[in-house]
Amino acid sequence: MKKDFGFGKKLALNKKKYLAAGTLAVTLLGTAAALFAFSWPQAQTNSDTFHSYFGQLRGGTISSSLIFKDNSEVKTADPGDILAVIDDHTEDYGWFESTLGNAVILGHSDQRVTIYANLDAESIPASLGASSFVSTGTPLGTSGNSGWQEGESCLEFQVLDTKSGISINPRMLMPKIGAELPVSMGYITLDDEKGTTHYLVNERNLKAGTYYIYKTRDATAVPFRTIVAINGATVERISYDTLKEYNGRLCITGNNNYPVELMYPDDTRLLLGKISLPYGHVGLSVTVVDMLNSAQTVTYNLDVN
Repeated sequence: MKKDFGFGKKLALNKKKYLAAGTLAVTLLGTAAALFAFSWPQAQTNSDTFHSYFGQLRGGTISSSLIFKDNSEVKTADPGDILAVIDDHTEDYGWFESTLGNAVILGHSDQRVTIYANLDAESIPASLGASSFVSTGTPLGTSGNSGWQEGESCLEFQVLDTKSGISINPRMLMPKIGAELPVSMGYITLDDEKGTTHYLVNERNLKAGTYYIYKTRDATAVPFRTIVAINGATVERISYDTLKEYNGRLCITGNNNYPVELMYPDDTRLLLGKISLPYGHVGLSVTVVDMLNSAQTVTYNLDVN
């Protein structure tokens, strides 16, 4: 059942204002925006109840969504104007990523946009069409099975800053309550310039040169920050606070803009950075940090020739 509540004209008028970055779900460009506080968009408030983190590998790309784990009532995280209520199968909005399924889109101050996706169509209140403005905590329906999340009744939540042209990690903006999902270190590997993979668990003699360094990928959790140091000096730092677009690709930013094929060369590994190993005895340290700034570090002593 289609539910756009007549927002087509309104969306067209506001599209330029709120969606200057282009395609709503993924068009991102610019620098980090000023942060602001949100309420949780559903009743569950434990930080370890997520199906997939922002920045995780998903559908062959880097996910700009935070996906909750449990079926729940969905509510607005911040007051704002309703830009659209989109049906899973409507073809009226060609610029909109239908993979988000049934979704409610809100525009906020400073050209921020929140997207509440994968909703159950029949649960979206008809009253949403009565007013353009909703306050924090307004019910939007319940999570459902639509878009990419078919088979999983999980809220898919996105926050875009169209003024700065970035996608913001929603976890930065919401209260942090409860335990964090653990982020494992796993195996640390280095890919050399020929594409050969070196496993540091049993290989400590390497040639000097440039390497991509990886850790084992977790299925759900993603570090909030990773740090690589050589002989005590930080040489790469990657943060998962925002996503940006570079050359038409969604990227995580460190010393460079890293697209999905570098961030996730396969289903098992996550990029920690691009490094240059100098000649001699080298101390290589890797640190992963979660959202609560809990850190774990591993150090390898290498002989580089």
